[in-house]
Amino acid sequence: MSSQAPSLPLIAAADESRAPLVRRAKLLSWLSLVWMTAEGTVGVIAGLIAGSVALTGFGLDSAIEGAASAIVIWRFTGGRESSEAAERRAQKLVGVSFFLLAPYSAADACLTLIDAERPSTSWIGIGLALGSIVVMPLLGRAKSRLGAQLGSSATAGEGAQNMLCAYLAAGVLVGLLANTILGWWWLDPAIGLGIAALAIQEGREAWRGEVCADCAPVGLDGTSTPGSNCECA
Repeated sequence: MSSQAPSLPLIAAADESRAPLVRRAKLLSWLSLVWMTAEGTVGVIAGLIAGSVALTGFGLDSAIEGAASAIVIWRFTGGRESSEAAERRAQKLVGVSFFLLAPYSAADACLTLIDAERPSTSWIGIGLALGSIVVMPLLGRAKSRLGAQLGSSATAGEGAQNMLCAYLAAGVLVGLLANTILGWWWLDPAIGLGIAALAIQEGREAWRGEVCADCAPVGLDGTSTPGSNCECA
């Protein structure tokens, strides 16, 4: 028995039910892009003033993470909202952004260890890291839920990258405080190496399109059956 293509009313209903989720995904990506632009600018300037390779690297990493936000905005703009080809392309591009982030973080950490870089205290950097630790998990969890509901690995991958940004911020914060209080200058790059390994793992998952199954994506009939814990890890 041959399968029957969805009727036009069903497709219209599905598009209508997905529209609020798509708008929310784009809004969160725009918010992330604005934050990453400010974070990158402040991070680089504060890092150069303090002589902190890690803080400067954190600011430069924001450009790579901001690219993921731009990719998701592109994916849901210009009639690509329901395009599977656009989703696959965006999914791969988000995965590539993780792979760009990992070697940079690893190289930055290794150079810091080799040069025995001892940055001066940067209270602006500490404040920036604290802000990212608060904001990024909120954006990351929201995008993970939306990615699962939309069946969009690109959106979920961007959410995972926001969580990685929070881990990076935590590493920078711990490193700056440990250097200021205890003189443990080596802790920051050591944490950076662990984050680089995590970025590779997240990149593989984004490339393969692995998203949380706790939320059923909105289908062609415009319905979904979310689980009790509609959130990606």
